[in-house]
Amino acid sequence: MKKIRVLWLLALLSVLAACAAPDQEPVRSDVGLQLPDLSALPAMPAAQAVPEPEPEPEPEPEPEPEPEPEPEPEPEPEPEPEPVLTPALQWAQEAAAGMTLEEQVYQLFLVTPEALTMGDTVTRAAGITQAALADRPVGGIVYFARNLISREQTAEMLQNSQSYSKIPLFLAVDEEGGRVSRLGSNPSMGVTAFPPMASYSDPEEVYEVGATLGRELRELGFNLNFAPVADVATNPENTEIGDRAFSSDPGTAAELVASAVRGMEDNGLLSTLKHFPGHGGTTADTHDGLAVTQRTLAEMEAAEFLPFRAGIEAGAPVVMVGHLSVPQLQGDHTPADLSRTVVTDILRGELGFDGLIVTDAQDMGAITQMYTSAGAAVAALEAGVDMILMPADLTEAVEGVLAAVTSGRLTESRITESVTRILALKYEYGLVPAEE
Repeated sequence: MKKIRVLWLLALLSVLAACAAPDQEPVRSDVGLQLPDLSALPAMPAAQAVPEPEPEPEPEPEPEPEPEPEPEPEPEPEPEPEPVLTPALQWAQEAAAGMTLEEQVYQLFLVTPEALTMGDTVTRAAGITQAALADRPVGGIVYFARNLISREQTAEMLQNSQSYSKIPLFLAVDEEGGRVSRLGSNPSMGVTAFPPMASYSDPEEVYEVGATLGRELRELGFNLNFAPVADVATNPENTEIGDRAFSSDPGTAAELVASAVRGMEDNGLLSTLKHFPGHGGTTADTHDGLAVTQRTLAEMEAAEFLPFRAGIEAGAPVVMVGHLSVPQLQGDHTPADLSRTVVTDILRGELGFDGLIVTDAQDMGAITQMYTSAGAAVAALEAGVDMILMPADLTEAVEGVLAAVTSGRLTESRITESVTRILALKYEYGLVPAEE
């Protein structure tokens, strides 16, 4: 192949030279140069065509990024619904607005007639009671067997006391039946004496007990009964509650408590569920000192809370919170009526109770051994309680609450909140004269 290419080159050079000099004579053959016979040469192989490279594919255009969706605006929180302005609430708000702070604070206390008058045993209401109510306008008075001598005497004492008060009074008594019967234990009162509530099992029969109490107590002038006991007797060694409770079975107790509430409510008597969150599992007596139960929240939800829920659903307007300590609920040994966890988080929150909350009597050992009258009253209001029952020293308790408002520990709006609830309940139950 190499030799053929050389011969082709020589022939090509000869042709080129001849073309470049046409005036010269042609090369003679005798010079000795012989041109090769090109026709005898093999054909020049065709050059192999180099394939053109395929064009690179154009890159696909990058997709345009999708616009990020605009974040949806956060929904504005729905405003809390305004309370329905019932006639009771309207009257209560107007009445509270017309009261001084001191008058409002006194309305938070429910005391014995002796604490009000600062004297000996009271069995009648006259000038001293009238003056005391003008100076110390408490929200209510609670009476014991020592004050209740006869039917006529009791009716007159209650009627006079009510007439002396600028704001209608709660006139209260503990009439449970059994061993806690301030009226039934005295034959002169003409009030039915009922056996202990533990002896009942028929809801209809218990309704009649409540209805009878409602009629007989209202006839005398009482408007508030600290009953029924809504505790479940979960501890057989409990002596403070014992047969005062309807049953050791939560379901049975719940059904009977609801029946008792309906009986009283249907006859115009305010009923009270006690002693929240449930005193039946304790051993000690809170009259003497602190009582503790180690029941857990889950255990109490399945047992102790059931009668309270049933009573609330039946229409009970008042719940009394006891002095027992429930460390499994609270994390400490604070008496329940001074615990915000018990009063606000559980009773108001979990059980949904929006009625009146009152403490158990604060002259009991469970309170007096650990707190001053002022300290216990302020702590109860901080916890969410509306009324303080029987402080050991009314003057000290009132001054303590006023001082707490001055210091900012309590607000005036907090006082007004409870006063409005107290006044509205008095209106709802007909304690307020129609012309007002």
